[in-house]
Amino acid sequence: MLPLSDDNPHAGWPVVTWALIAACVIVYLWQATLPAGLGQQAVYALGMVPALLFTDLQLDPSIALVPAWATLITSMFLHGGLLHLGGNMLYMWIFADNVEVALGHVKFLAFYLLCGVAAALTQAFLDTESRIPMIGASGAISGVLGAYFLLFPRANVRVLMFPWGMVGVPAVVVLGLWFLLQLLDGVSATGGQGGVAFWAHVGGFLAGLALLPFFKPAHVPYFARGHGRAFRISRRDPKDGPWGRRR
Repeated sequence: MLPLSDDNPHAGWPVVTWALIAACVIVYLWQATLPAGLGQQAVYALGMVPALLFTDLQLDPSIALVPAWATLITSMFLHGGLLHLGGNMLYMWIFADNVEVALGHVKFLAFYLLCGVAAALTQAFLDTESRIPMIGASGAISGVLGAYFLLFPRANVRVLMFPWGMVGVPAVVVLGLWFLLQLLDGVSATGGQGGVAFWAHVGGFLAGLALLPFFKPAHVPYFARGHGRAFRISRRDPKDGPWGRRR
């Protein structure tokens, strides 16, 4: 079940969301220009390595670019491949704009970064001696998903589901299933394999739920219906683009 778009239009300009997407793309293009050896050094220098935060381990001074604590932020903008980047940016594009418009630009940026830090620390606390760098925006985006879950649970999300094609599903179902899968993968025997930081996703989502009350303006309601249509299976109109109708 792959989300492709939502039917939840808004009246604002999500400039922070666009800027974050642009920043991740630019950083990835920079990574792609680096030779293999330098690319790996960049991941260790700017990715979050738990042992650098919680033990006496230190990077070689010739590699270190920022203090260890700063990698909690810099790691959010690095990605391990085009699919990694594309998947994260797709979720950002679908869900972050509504959350930004609801919270406001400055609050949304602070919320996003705090969720990313909470996600990284969740993963790091599980193995403080790990020397494997964690990179990617998925922890911070997970926090955005948690906020969307509370703000727009009844909004319609268009997902690609075999064999039915494009299906409209309430956000509470899409995001609830997504969180359950992350949790199950995290606790399963194989959940820590494959290079996916499932517990960062879980921690980011829970952080989004917990932090939202401190960032949500008083006039913004919880559990809004959104503007989407009710759950239905929809046949793609010939006039629709590959990602559904644009908002």
